[in-house]
Order: sequence, then C-alpha cells, then structure tokens
Amino acid sequence: MPNLISQQDLVPLYVMIDEAVKELSLPKWGRPSILTDSEMMTILIYNTLLLHQKNLKDILNFISNYHSQDFTHLPKYSTFVEHAHRLIPLMGNILSLTLAHSEINFADSTMLEVCSLKRVEDHKVAKNAASFGKNHQGWHFGFKLHAAINMQKQFSAFCFSPANIYDAQMLPMLVKKYMKLLVGDSHYGARVMARYIWENFHLVIIAPPHYKQKNKLLTWWQNSLLSARSKIESVFDILKQHLHLVTSFPRSVDGYFLHYLRVLLAYQFSFLLNSFHSS
Repeated sequence: MPNLISQQDLVPLYVMIDEAVKELSLPKWGRPSILTDSEMMTILIYNTLLLHQKNLKDILNFISNYHSQDFTHLPKYSTFVEHAHRLIPLMGNILSLTLAHSEINFADSTMLEVCSLKRVEDHKVAKNAASFGKNHQGWHFGFKLHAAINMQKQFSAFCFSPANIYDAQMLPMLVKKYMKLLVGDSHYGARVMARYIWENFHLVIIAPPHYKQKNKLLTWWQNSLLSARSKIESVFDILKQHLHLVTSFPRSVDGYFLHYLRVLLAYQFSFLLNSFHSS
C-alpha cells in the first residue's frame, strides 16, 4: 500500500476530489449546505486515511478541534450525517472514476460482517438486507465485497452483495471491457460461467483446479499468475485491519454503504496522492 497521508496532504486531496466532483455533480437547487460536497468528501477521506476513524462523530470532532481554520463553518452533527448520506451516489461514481484500467486482474470476495453471530437475533439495522454466508473461516452475517485488483493492488472493479451470494454469480459485475485475464480461486473456475464470460466478454478466467478434479494442465505463466493471487488477500487485510472496513456502528443500511464507500475511496485516493508526491 502507498504511504499513508500526512496533514500536509489535505489541500492536494481536496483539489483532486474537487476536480472529480465538478466533473460529476449535477446542478443543485435550494439552500446550499454549509460544507460543499468537495469539502465533505475531503473530510471523510482525509480522516479515514490519516486517523483510520471508525465513525462520523469522531470524524466531525477531530475536524472541529484540529482543522477549524481549514473548515471555518461546520454544521451540527445531525446535519453533517445527513449531508454525508446524500453523497452516497456521488461517492460511488467518483470511486468508479478511480478504478484502474488493467488487462490482468485478480478477483476475490471478502465478508463484511454487520454484527457477531451471537447478536444476529437482536440486530435490526440491516436485518432485511444482510444475510448469512459461509467461507473457510465459518459462518458470517452481513454483506460481501466482490472486487478485482490489478498487479499494483489498485481496484479495477467492485460490487457488493448479501453474504449468501456465491462468488461466481457476481463475475459479470466485475468484468470490464478492457480486461483480458481474470485470476481467481476455485470458486471462479466453474465451466458454465467461464464459457459465459468468454462468449460475452472475451475474457479468460484462470482458476486452480477444484479439489474434485484429478487432472488439470497449467502453463508456467498461468501457474505464476495463480501464485500471485495473495495480492488481493493483502488488499482485503489492509482494508479490514488498517482502514476498519468492517463495522457495526452505522444505524442504517445507507450508513453501512457510506462507510464502505469512504474506506474504498480512501484506499484508491492514497494511490493518487502517492503519484502526486512522485511527480
């Protein structure tokens, strides 16, 4: 992962975000918000990268205490939350703008628990949207992040689903026209889906043999790509262990996806900031 940002990166980050917001924003009517959309997104992403903060209250408190000279007019907490939630569609569109266009990509999914298993009966916030899912670590209740990354560990595609959705079912959502090879684990090697992806997208799926398969021929370059699948696992580790992608703080389904989007945006903008410092 690129170096995490410092407080001096606030202005360059704002400029990058403001350019993206101007490119995508629609005309607005009514009373303007105290913070612009660019300022709100800068606050969310800056705090996610700098302090890895887990909730909006901590973010607003930090900005109020340490950056009041940069954001001279801050709203009260309820207004801050409402404005952040209104930005969910725009944040999704800007995240799409940051996706890498790479021919070779690695795909996988990871569980996003909304609560522990012992609290599922009492959980109400995402009850009608989340579901039970199982992986090699056991059972989970929540959502799944399905993603593809390039060789440099930048996201090239992503989507969300309930936790019970099988990985291969989401493959068409991850495929982009510029992709040529997609490397994944055995869940992506289903023959029917691989044929569908080739016929509709001209994309080759490379996956290890299923444990029930006795023989499967692999070339040296295919084996080399399969050995590099750990790249995407390391990305998920950064998102979960360092940027706190998994959370139980939100009080609505929109709150969960606002959190997921700001973490993914922070990860992607860290690459843009790193390129800025290298230039």
